[in-house]
Amino acid sequence: MPTAHDAGTDRIEKTILLHAPRARVWRALTDPVQFGQWFGARMPAVPFAPGRTARAPITHPGYEHVTLEITIEKMEPERLFSWRWHPGAVDPKRDYSKDPTTLVVFTLEEAQGGTLLTVVESGFDQVPSAYRATAFRGNDAGWAAQVKNIERHVAAPPA
Repeated sequence: MPTAHDAGTDRIEKTILLHAPRARVWRALTDPVQFGQWFGARMPAVPFAPGRTARAPITHPGYEHVTLEITIEKMEPERLFSWRWHPGAVDPKRDYSKDPTTLVVFTLEEAQGGTLLTVVESGFDQVPSAYRATAFRGNDAGWAAQVKNIERHVAAPPA
């Protein structure tokens, strides 16, 4: 069952026990095609790497007009994966490129019965006030859904 932590307005944190080995969870996070399957984006099969920016159309209903754009920060195999993005960047008429990004960090830990996955997105206090609260609320709900999506993904037999 996912848990949420009260982290104020600057960060969102979700933790979930995934009944899958760390290697399986790591692949789901860092293989672009698998990432796209659970996250809801048509990711090209270009490997993620620190410093690389990945772009893909979102496939989630109602967000098909949005392009996911993430810049990979760190990849520490089977332990930590992080990237930056512009949270709440859903208005096609707005240029978000000059706005501060938030940092999304996935941490994997061994746990009884599987892998403990923690997702932390931080940096919301730097997001422009015009859409900060909306981005925070949207991403808080989004991460609650996404941890359930990855839970379903890693429970399924590998494709």
